[in-house]
Amino acid sequence: MAQPSPGNEPVAVEGPVSVVDGWFTVDPPRLTGTRCTACGTVYFPPQTLTCRNPACHGGDLVATPLSSRGRIWSYADARYRPPPPYVSGEEFEPYAVAAVELAAERIIVLGQVVRGVGIADLSVGMAAELVVEELDPGHLVWKWRPLFEEGP
Repeated sequence: MAQPSPGNEPVAVEGPVSVVDGWFTVDPPRLTGTRCTACGTVYFPPQTLTCRNPACHGGDLVATPLSSRGRIWSYADARYRPPPPYVSGEEFEPYAVAAVELAAERIIVLGQVVRGVGIADLSVGMAAELVVEELDPGHLVWKWRPLFEEGP
């Protein structure tokens, strides 16, 4: 698979690639947000224009790695194939999604739950950690893995 380089020449990329460039890292798995340098507000997904805090007049945003752990704030199951342009694989299987609150940043991030874990396995307040899994062959996505041993 080839991706454009900064000089627009294709470069070979081995293995799967991120479904959303610049939103997360693989090793270690971390979401990448932005932080306003004036007020400290943190955003995910990353912002590029200006701080959205209505009380802030700052405009400088810097990339910042986010916490890789949080607590499940809410969850649901996805029973229907998402429409294009979303990638959902050849064979669609229902999956769970979780909204996880990152305590340090005080933001909530939505993401799929790892394969093999359904909504019957989840509870509000349960600890979860960020992992990266293949969404389908060739595409990586961040997901939440519940930490059953830590309980709610």
